[in-house]
Amino acid sequence: MSAAVTAPPGEDLRRAAAALAAAAERVDEQLVSLPPPGSRSPRQRAAAAAAHDGARALRVRFMEEHGTRVYDRLTDGRARRLRLAELVEAAATAFPGLVPTSGQLAAERSRAQAGKEGLEIDQGIFLRAVLRSPVAGPHLLDSMLRPTPRALGLLPEFTRTGLVEMESVRLERRDGVARLTLCRDDCLNAEDERQVDDMETAVDLALLDPGVRVGLVRGGEMSHPRYRGRRVFSAGINLKSLHAGDISLVGFLLRRELGYIGKLVRGVLVEGDGSWHAPTVEKPWTAAVDTFAIGGGAQLLLVFDQVLAASDSYFSLPAAREGIVPGAGNLRLGRVAGARLARQVILGGRRIWATEPEARLLADEVVEPELLDGAVEAAVLRLDGEAVVANRRMLNLAEEPPEEFRRYMAEFAFQQSLRLYGEDVLEKVGRFAGRPR
Repeated sequence: MSAAVTAPPGEDLRRAAAALAAAAERVDEQLVSLPPPGSRSPRQRAAAAAAHDGARALRVRFMEEHGTRVYDRLTDGRARRLRLAELVEAAATAFPGLVPTSGQLAAERSRAQAGKEGLEIDQGIFLRAVLRSPVAGPHLLDSMLRPTPRALGLLPEFTRTGLVEMESVRLERRDGVARLTLCRDDCLNAEDERQVDDMETAVDLALLDPGVRVGLVRGGEMSHPRYRGRRVFSAGINLKSLHAGDISLVGFLLRRELGYIGKLVRGVLVEGDGSWHAPTVEKPWTAAVDTFAIGGGAQLLLVFDQVLAASDSYFSLPAAREGIVPGAGNLRLGRVAGARLARQVILGGRRIWATEPEARLLADEVVEPELLDGAVEAAVLRLDGEAVVANRRMLNLAEEPPEEFRRYMAEFAFQQSLRLYGEDVLEKVGRFAGRPR
């Protein structure tokens, strides 16, 4: 009786990866024979979609079966901590056909959103599986909590001077308070990738500087013609940038949630003997809303320890109007405001004025605009206490367990990648891109 032949360790992964690479190469050959995406006829679009569908079904099966091993291969058994952009780049090199290469993404980035092939959907498939993994997912989330190299480079200057001015964020330390002022005055603090990078840098600096005890986020004065001289909190995602193809899944939509917003909630990850009592450095945060907090601005409010608002301001999450998923807003708004109101706001586009009773579910204090400065200063003092950090840590753990957040973000990575290329989104952003909010 002959002994059974056992395949060498990893042989099944190699075979599956080779099959995936061959399938992706066939799709590329089919697409080369077609005109660019924006110039295709209905029949040609259907042919491209069918080609993509076959390869994507194979990618889904590949990641469902091998996702954790793929992640371990890319991170040397989780010995390396790769951020999102580094992870997808490593995957493109190690597993051809699994996600788009840097060259393919660069070509996509040169096109308007409506003219793209939609290769970020493949990143969504990959990252959904990684985040779903109970092994890989937590490791990736922790990796995204590490301070950025840019922040570490600016930290000595900030601790010495208490001031860092970036293109879209001004950070000043005064009386133990890190004051983050959103200063994209020309576009009402509409978020793009520049602002996400600046915000993560500022949040890192505020958390790492021992001279900071409390954080404050507020919008600066605008030069936009409709709001000149007024403070504005945020107009949400920059629709002009989305229309132009400059809002990416990894660099904006996922980095925003897992980067600076994740750090507002969970702190910045520090590693070493001095961090034995807690792996992260956390601090309490206050937000002050002037004029409006739209879309991503309203999402952001859901993670602050306290929110103040001027009485003439309003909140909205126009996700249905824009056609995309409002970040982790679907996870958090129902918990904060209740399921019915969350559906009215997210699905129905309801705008909530600060003077409405429901606004007290989103803001702790509403004051007249001329009184907001004084109210903010009093508010940050309320959070300046040694027991505040421990209690906010326990509140966040109870309200948003890391495993719940991980599962949500896994599906968000995939659903948002699909939404970026929905025909309704492409039509809407084209229509809204030139219209001021």
